[in-house]
Amino acid sequence: MQQEVWEDVMIPKMSIKDMEAFVDEVFPQVMGTFHVLDIAPYRVKIRMRIRDDDLRPGGTVSGPAMFTAVDCAFYMATLAMIGPQALTVTTNCSIDFMRKPALGHLIAEARVLKLGKVLSVGDVMLYSEGMDEPVAHANLTYSIPKSR
Repeated sequence: MQQEVWEDVMIPKMSIKDMEAFVDEVFPQVMGTFHVLDIAPYRVKIRMRIRDDDLRPGGTVSGPAMFTAVDCAFYMATLAMIGPQALTVTTNCSIDFMRKPALGHLIAEARVLKLGKVLSVGDVMLYSEGMDEPVAHANLTYSIPKSR
């Protein structure tokens, strides 16, 4: 019996299409910014479209834009497993900027390492599209709202 429960937990509750529609609905201000590339158990991979206002002097993507990519990727990874709960929020994020990103889109690979009833804990590896080495790594914790 316990095995069956575990198997049910492993199945994402949102598809790529569901996730993109939900994000567009609850965050219309970022519509068209994120494209979900993959959803798997406890994992999400996204592409963040970089615009001119995401750039900084020196020909690189800004730190705030990189933070947005990791934060949104982990939000989606958590929602993929718990379902569409808009009020799931960041309670902690620590990001290490590892190397200068290339000018271009960002790829974020998020994984949920521990999913509880009230907290989701995990990390995100962030890449510049076309680069093999990561540009940043983040550890995140999200608060999950109580079911109503």
